[in-house]
Amino acid sequence: MSNKTEWQETVGVFPIPVYVAKSNSDLTSKEEIEKVIQQGMKKNTSNSTSMNTYIFDENFKELKEFIEEHIKKYVEDVIHPREELDFYITQSWLTLNKPGESLHSHCHANSIISGVFYVSVPKNDHSGITFVDPNFKIREVIKFEQKGFTPWNSTSWFFPVNNNELILFPSWLHHRVDPNENATIDRISIAFNVFVKGVMGETLELTELILK
Repeated sequence: MSNKTEWQETVGVFPIPVYVAKSNSDLTSKEEIEKVIQQGMKKNTSNSTSMNTYIFDENFKELKEFIEEHIKKYVEDVIHPREELDFYITQSWLTLNKPGESLHSHCHANSIISGVFYVSVPKNDHSGITFVDPNFKIREVIKFEQKGFTPWNSTSWFFPVNNNELILFPSWLHHRVDPNENATIDRISIAFNVFVKGVMGETLELTELILK
């Protein structure tokens, strides 16, 4: 029997955006990193974060400008707002994963966009960031054994990371970090949240929201 199919394709109708950008040079200095660490670190269950949670207020000017440039590109490509809105960084903090340390699955509340910039990733550390499908519980009601994993059948997706790489994603998207596999070198990253100022919605449709 002849194949009468004229054409076929598989289309992703509701993709989740994960934006990746890489700097061609170092955007932080050892002195800046040490300054934040010396201000104090808070020990979490599986890693440490800086006591200063507004590190972009006084530090990392060049890095902040780089991130803000890519936030604008993310907003235009992904959100594509009609209104003139000001997306700005709210909190920002340094994360330290010592050998063997990791980060549990979580999302970022009270934020629209979240991101992480990788300052120091040990060479033989094969961990990165793993994003979790928010519908994974529904999808696993019927569970198949796959021959291999694809964007269509996976409930999580792993992104390898390198020095001077930036990742932006929706703040509601759960993510986790596997243990630092290097025996002697710390993994250092800078994370941040983004919110918005401006006027959204329509007055007559009773959807207007003014954010200052």
